[in-house]
Amino acid sequence: MGLTYGYDIHLRPRNLARALTALAGLAPPTRAVQPLGLTLPHGDRLVLPFTSRFGSEPVDCSTRSTAELEMSLMFDADDALRAYTAAGGPEPDADGRIRIGYVYATIRFESFLHPGYASVECWAATTRMSRLFARSASVRKAFTDVTAAAGGVCCLFDTGDGGPGRVCWLNGETTHETVPGPRFPDQRALVATWPDPGD
Repeated sequence: MGLTYGYDIHLRPRNLARALTALAGLAPPTRAVQPLGLTLPHGDRLVLPFTSRFGSEPVDCSTRSTAELEMSLMFDADDALRAYTAAGGPEPDADGRIRIGYVYATIRFESFLHPGYASVECWAATTRMSRLFARSASVRKAFTDVTAAAGGVCCLFDTGDGGPGRVCWLNGETTHETVPGPRFPDQRALVATWPDPGD
């Protein structure tokens, strides 16, 4: 098994459309695939530059607990991204952004950590991309910026192997805590800092 690192965004369900719209803003300006229609459980309808199970058929989530997306995303170039693309990868575009391979997203309409919250788990498709996720400040900033734009309560870098996670965004502020760690001995302690999802 390879590494499967990702950024998990936790937010109120009513803010999911904002998060997905912010992620769509990271997509390349042109794509060869048809846009994807997505209907969320609360009735929000979006058209996204992504696929679901590598298809573009409309997805209705009104009776689902999860949805899967494949996203092609671009990030501002930094040293880690330049090293990632050095071996024949794409050059930065005119805005200084670099396109990487597919990032997979699992949308959970009830987060594993708190059923009153939803989550968007954005995970790397390969071990090499996982290492990029761990090293790149630009990738980390992109996912924390999405969390902030969506009014998310937490962005957690997840190693997917039971190892310590890294809290990148919490209740409106960037942070560098770990879970488990001195401030958060476990995930329950982290979730205890989140506001009531109905607020």
